[in-house]
Amino acid sequence: MELKINNQHKQFESNSLSAQALLDLEFPNKQNGIALAVNNTVIPRTNWSNTILNETDDILIITATQGG
Repeated sequence: MELKINNQHKQFESNSLSAQALLDLEFPNKQNGIALAVNNTVIPRTNWSNTILNETDDILIITATQGG
């Protein structure tokens, strides 16, 4: 499966991924401070597990950072 994540094309072996599974792969140690949009639609965290991604979906992942 090919997905466009933050304007970069990435290949995944699985043909079916949920948004949660994708985030677990991309950010395995980060649980908080993440926002996700699929095809310009923000997906609430409560829906990540049941949002199935499709081939060529355009995904935007934003992570919060700390700093001064």
